[in-house]
Amino acid sequence: MPDFPDNDYTQRFIFEESDVRGELVALERSYAGVLAKHDYPEPVAQLLGELLAAAALLVGTLKFDGLLVLQASSSGPVSLLMVECSSDREIRGIARYDAEQITPDAGLRDLMPDGTLTLTVDPRQGKRYQGVVALDGVDLSESLTSYFALSEQLQTRFWLNADGTRARGLLLQQLPADRLTDPEDRAASWQHVTTLASTLTAEELLSLDNETVLHRLFNEDAVRMFDIQPLQFRCSCSRERSGNALVSLGLEDAQQLVIEHNGSIEIDCQFCNQRYLFDATDVAQLFSGGGVDSPSDTRH
Repeated sequence: MPDFPDNDYTQRFIFEESDVRGELVALERSYAGVLAKHDYPEPVAQLLGELLAAAALLVGTLKFDGLLVLQASSSGPVSLLMVECSSDREIRGIARYDAEQITPDAGLRDLMPDGTLTLTVDPRQGKRYQGVVALDGVDLSESLTSYFALSEQLQTRFWLNADGTRARGLLLQQLPADRLTDPEDRAASWQHVTTLASTLTAEELLSLDNETVLHRLFNEDAVRMFDIQPLQFRCSCSRERSGNALVSLGLEDAQQLVIEHNGSIEIDCQFCNQRYLFDATDVAQLFSGGGVDSPSDTRH
């Protein structure tokens, strides 16, 4: 296996003679960090890896300060896949599934029949955006491509693969007319690059470095690569946020929970399994406005 410039990064590239941009993503440490928190069956781990790669690619296409969330849900064996990636390029993800219904060779349609895919952009300032599309592709790559085809955005194609160790993805997106203004020329250019990209095998995407991938696909085109942008797994949970969740319940309900749970409330983060404990004194401090700042009361 070649040495990657880093284990977790995205890298943008553009075609110098046409109005098309691209992005490649590689996830290894962050993918392992997500999988380490839960014992996922292999097909679930692969799907989650593909969604992680997709979220990382999408963050690179947006100019915003906040959080991007990709959520796939269904009534099938995998009821939920959810990935969050911040504009600071911190990523986390989770899956909910019925292990007894998971078979080793199951694909997206087996695991998530009649599913939906929701994309949410939640900026720190400004209006929240959400779009929903049926999860009806043969895989996540096709489903995400369909999402953009149904929206009024620029044409976008995805190629995603994960194997439980590495998650990688390729995105191509048509840009507004600049170098090519004739509609037929634009359509031919888009057809050219997407046809070439579709010859890339899963093994090649997972094992080859970016420069080799682009040379393998587009060696006759003028392609300019930009610097890599690092990503990392990081959960945004905290004792403070857990305390705020208790405050939202109201004092009376929070005190009742302490009694019902033998003197302390346990709040578990579904993403990283971190556990935060709050006793009666902590609850009193929260509602007095003093907050709770005793990290010794957390455990995995």
